[in-house]
Amino acid sequence: MEAATTHEALSAARPWLKPAIHILLRCGVPWKEFAELAKSVYVEVATERFGKRGRPTNVSRTAVLTGLTRREVRKQRTKLASVEPPPVGYVTKASLLLSAWHLNPEFVDKRGKPRLLPIEGEGASFATLIKRCGGADVQPTTLLKELISTGCVRRRPDGDGRLQVLRRDYIPQSIDAHMVRLAGARLTDLATTHSHNLTRTDRVAARFERAAVNDRIPSSAAKEFRKILEQEGQAFLERMDAWLTAQQRLSPEGAEVQMIRLGVGVYHIQD
Repeated sequence: MEAATTHEALSAARPWLKPAIHILLRCGVPWKEFAELAKSVYVEVATERFGKRGRPTNVSRTAVLTGLTRREVRKQRTKLASVEPPPVGYVTKASLLLSAWHLNPEFVDKRGKPRLLPIEGEGASFATLIKRCGGADVQPTTLLKELISTGCVRRRPDGDGRLQVLRRDYIPQSIDAHMVRLAGARLTDLATTHSHNLTRTDRVAARFERAAVNDRIPSSAAKEFRKILEQEGQAFLERMDAWLTAQQRLSPEGAEVQMIRLGVGVYHIQD
């Protein structure tokens, strides 16, 4: 197997950096702030991933790997130690809530369909659903307003005050804070999978990563493809979501079991 050169690695990095930089520019992040962030991440990764016998990489070797001075490495390490780590595997409260509304026995009827929920009240209610999803600090009215504006939930037209869920997937329509964090989480997941597959040893199993792509498709087919992907992709993700939820329910309460984050992503490719 031929080893990749630094030139080849940089050439491969440029295309995936472009959509990431587009998001940063839309959020008002100039290149200098991104460069400072990249410097910090270089030191963080070199320290954590290139040590020997399970220990962090020392300052001198980190400086050699990153091209920074030892003084700059120490400076970045001090900054890293004082900053709280970002949330890993970010999932919006809205996404968790919609999933639970479709799958949690407390919030579905005898046919397995999502129940109509009052906003407040003991037992099965919208407020209770939020608490079950770890959103005790979230105002029900704020989250409800967001879900209604994105077409995920509606108030019953008969005026009884109950809420009806219309969709299982939550997709914000603008580049707000939730969307940026969600995009970062998805890019992280994909990059982590590729990093694992590229650096694993023969004794470690590869992680599934496939794509169906064809560069000779007439543009007129894009609309039909999007429709098929939304139907088939959503159906697949709902099956995976149900399986993962079942595994979570099977976990013995109070037992000391190692927990991991497990999941799969499907995304639309179009140039």
